[in-house]
Amino acid sequence: MTFTATLRGLLLGCFFLLMSPAMGQTAPGPAAATKATAAPKKQLQAVRITDAIKLDGVLDEAVWQQAPLATDFVQQRPNPGVPERHKTEVRVLYDDANLYVGAIMHDISPDSILREMTARDQFGNSDLFSIFLDTYHDQLNGYNFTVTPSGVQLDARYSPAGGEDFNWNAVWDARTTQRGSDWVAEMRIPYSAIRFSKNAEQLWGLNFARQRKRDNAQYFWNEVKPAVNGFVNQWGELRGIRDVQPPLRLSLTPYVSSYVNHNPLSAEGTRRTTTSFNGGADVKWGINESFTLDATLVPDFGQVQSDNQVLNLSPFEVQFAENRQFFTEGTELFSKGNLFYSRRVGATPIGFYDVKAGEGEKIVRNPAESQLLNATKVSGRTSKGLGVGVFNAVSREMQATIRNDETGQERQVLTQPLSNYSIAVLDQSLKNNSYVSLINTNVTRAGSTYDANVTGGLFRFNDKKNAYALDGSVVYSRRRGQVFGKDEQINDQDGYKYTVGLSKISGNFTWDLNHRIESDTYNPNDLGILFGNNNITQSATVAYRKYQPFWKVNNMAFFGQIGHALLYKPTRYQSLYFYNGFNTTFTKSFLQIGYDLQYGAKTHDFFEPRTSRLGEYFVRVPACTDFVAFLNSDTRKQFSYGLNAGIQYYAQDGTPPGRPRRTRYSFGAYPRYRVNNHLTFRYSLDWSQSNNQIGYVNGGLSDDEPLDQPFQDQILLGRRNVSTVSNVLSVAYTFTNRMSFTLRTRHYTSNVHYLDFTTLQPDGQETRADYQRRRDNTYNAFNVDAVYSWWFAPGSQISVVWKNANSPNIQANEFTPLYFRNLTNTINTPHNNSLSVKVLYYLDYLAFRKRRV
Repeated sequence: MTFTATLRGLLLGCFFLLMSPAMGQTAPGPAAATKATAAPKKQLQAVRITDAIKLDGVLDEAVWQQAPLATDFVQQRPNPGVPERHKTEVRVLYDDANLYVGAIMHDISPDSILREMTARDQFGNSDLFSIFLDTYHDQLNGYNFTVTPSGVQLDARYSPAGGEDFNWNAVWDARTTQRGSDWVAEMRIPYSAIRFSKNAEQLWGLNFARQRKRDNAQYFWNEVKPAVNGFVNQWGELRGIRDVQPPLRLSLTPYVSSYVNHNPLSAEGTRRTTTSFNGGADVKWGINESFTLDATLVPDFGQVQSDNQVLNLSPFEVQFAENRQFFTEGTELFSKGNLFYSRRVGATPIGFYDVKAGEGEKIVRNPAESQLLNATKVSGRTSKGLGVGVFNAVSREMQATIRNDETGQERQVLTQPLSNYSIAVLDQSLKNNSYVSLINTNVTRAGSTYDANVTGGLFRFNDKKNAYALDGSVVYSRRRGQVFGKDEQINDQDGYKYTVGLSKISGNFTWDLNHRIESDTYNPNDLGILFGNNNITQSATVAYRKYQPFWKVNNMAFFGQIGHALLYKPTRYQSLYFYNGFNTTFTKSFLQIGYDLQYGAKTHDFFEPRTSRLGEYFVRVPACTDFVAFLNSDTRKQFSYGLNAGIQYYAQDGTPPGRPRRTRYSFGAYPRYRVNNHLTFRYSLDWSQSNNQIGYVNGGLSDDEPLDQPFQDQILLGRRNVSTVSNVLSVAYTFTNRMSFTLRTRHYTSNVHYLDFTTLQPDGQETRADYQRRRDNTYNAFNVDAVYSWWFAPGSQISVVWKNANSPNIQANEFTPLYFRNLTNTINTPHNNSLSVKVLYYLDYLAFRKRRV
């Protein structure tokens, strides 16, 4: 029996085991935890105060003892439904301007309270206390304010579109103290940090959480059952807040920044060391109790973390993470339907790659990023559950500069016209954790080029028991105008996509059926991201999760999926796959293990040939079995690690005859060493080796290369070995809960070595080609990001950032597969360096008015 057949049998055996009715049998446990129905909602009364509270983490004011007590928390993990042994006591007070929370966390002894110091919004090896607020009581959207024993603050928003979003930041304050074997948290949350209605008496969703990291245990005041779909809908209620008015929410955060840049690769005749001084501001204005306007004027994003650049051999673009705070904070409404890819705003100019220097000329300047002039977003939710979001951004006209070598005369080439990006969203919350949404995105460009518009509607309807859901979407894309820099019209003017799904969403056993069509002209990529249209896909997914500890493990999860894809036009087969996954965590060691196993039938890849019309040409991919196993150790230990290893094993190629079998191997290691509560080292290693990979020759064919000319009208494929290594070393030192230093160094290298070549014929047939040009290459990327950050006052920050980067691409005879030679070459290659200082100062209108009074 072959290796592929063995793994295929294991996959199918695991899949049928998953489907077996025996898997539905559960071990005895707390009765409440085994039911997929939400726990009864607890209630807590808040107490109005008239005298000021001193925020010191002591709770020595008499009024704290007069307030009703929230206690008797229930464990959510690792053993759902078990009452907490070490009590948590919480009280809530309020006045006309703030909500106050006082919490006492009892424990066994002082050393049982773990308190690693981290930067803001970073989880560490630490206990924590959280309050959750659903201020419109719609059971869909909420706030989270969290503090650790070391006083580190974390905050987040919850929504159906964004899930748990820790990119959101509010201005609030907290103090903590340790009193023997207890630790105490005292929090002050200004009403300006949240949104709520003008009702005379407020009814808010409420929950509290506590984490005892010593036991890796999390507890909630109102029980949160993991088998029940949803989170915000499982909170209790806060009552008693009366006669408070949403305040005028108006703040200004001006900034000044200064840069020194050194680029040794700057064109001859230009300055290699430059300086700049920038200024701008962020404005936040509460239009009314429900809606907030956020605007950034002349934004400066030069201090964000460097992108993880990679060698891209695929027919699709690389999707980068969004690190700009304005585009990560409070954008949950704009994420509805996955139609907004924020990196499009301020992206590479659309004509960047078309800039060509003529004979006797050279390109001296060609900016790789569009400069934003401003960006504004208005968002909020009414008391009736209607969410409204409007986003708008404007980027300036961008030009490349080309200089004549003899005369020194320069000419400008337009690479990006003045562009406006806008989004409008309506999102209506419904009963039973349901919603309907409408979203529109638009890109309008000045001059003779094209504009783009996308409109989508989506819905999710849950039944009364929150057990089943029907969801779907319909999206229409419209593009009009000329291709940038050409006279021809855009050829994908109208397109559509629709999805429909039916799923069981609560209980230990869940399933999902999904169907989707994307037409051949559907294109949302001007403000969204789509890696390939012209698809018909359907899938069936099943999952079984056991939340109660049994035998020697805390939990267990099995997953299975069958997926099938067709080309939409013409309707042709693409792929069929079977997937099975498993993971579990051991009770005593908290060691997590698992695997992912997938079998893919023979695939027809219509996208790899890079042809303008899909359907005639495709690359044959043999049947493949892919297995990945992973292991994660206990993160409470001073030294912890994660490991994974994988293998892809393909069936024998049938065309052309005699081609070696394709394989791929991968390995990842992620150790972390915590020296003490202030200093932590992290390292990650990712390695992969692909043998006999078949793909389009990277870089394509050139008219200027004599060896390429005989193949200009053909599709050239190469058999290649690809070896990729990525190393990332990070050091974090946290001085206090408001001051930190981080250093991140990344080296990435990918080597491509071609073994032979073929030309692609219709219907996936290949013919051996006597192609002589050497196409091997090595791509390196090296980055250093060093950041010192000090939050010297609530909402106010000083940051000093040093960035060092280069990315040499070695072609043909200079190509080398030796890792350490690549590293040496990369380090010795000239680097671009940038040192910047940025100061933000938060100005709150309410505090300013109070000082004047």
